[in-house]
Amino acid sequence: HLFGPTSQPIVPPKQQVVSISGLTAKLHYLKPDELALVKKAFQFADSAHLGQYRQSGEPYITHPVAVAELCASWRLDASSIMAALLHDVIEDTGCTQDDLVAQFGPKVAELVEGLTKLDKLEFQSHAEAQAESFRKMFMAMARDVRVILVKLADRTHNMRTMAEMPREKWARISSETLEIYAPIAHRLGLNQTYRELQDLAFRHLKPWRYAILSKAVAKARNRRRDLIQKVQGELETTFSQAGIQAQITGREK
Repeated sequence: HLFGPTSQPIVPPKQQVVSISGLTAKLHYLKPDELALVKKAFQFADSAHLGQYRQSGEPYITHPVAVAELCASWRLDASSIMAALLHDVIEDTGCTQDDLVAQFGPKVAELVEGLTKLDKLEFQSHAEAQAESFRKMFMAMARDVRVILVKLADRTHNMRTMAEMPREKWARISSETLEIYAPIAHRLGLNQTYRELQDLAFRHLKPWRYAILSKAVAKARNRRRDLIQKVQGELETTFSQAGIQAQITGREK
């Protein structure tokens, strides 16, 4: 798959201990027994990915943890969080689906298998890839929408760390993100993820255009912010003079 452990030789940094305290803090909605299973999945994945590193030199386990944190922000269930932590163990380590069934049960193993199958899709042409990916995505969705949600979290984190990837891969991966993953996020109502995927893909697909437009947008945003603050101040004064207690907020579009 696109963002697996690097095959290039990397000089690993000093031994890093990866913590999941940030993840567990976001999982306050889970029951204690579910949280214990999540920690078990982390320990399993951490051991399976031991010695594997990302292009940045970070331990590879930092990626599954980041994916799990995104899933936690969507308040996905314990099985989804566990699948996020384990989503690369079949493809990138010696782990098998039977191992996952034995350790975590068939539900989690099925989610991981679904994610592994999506990663293995290969196509002969761009048009075929687009149509077939949509079909496969929605087949997986019909079976279990959690596979799609974890996959979107996976792609989002990979796009956030795209700078670590070889530049010659940026265009292909960004185009795929724009044409496949962003529309699916939109259809699922994940509007913030939809906008972020579009923004990140455009940034890496057309970096010069992105830089020019970013400056223009930032300049216009400052003008809009000033206008909003002015209107807000006038409204607060008017309400106060009328003896009405009100809290007024505004945002830029």
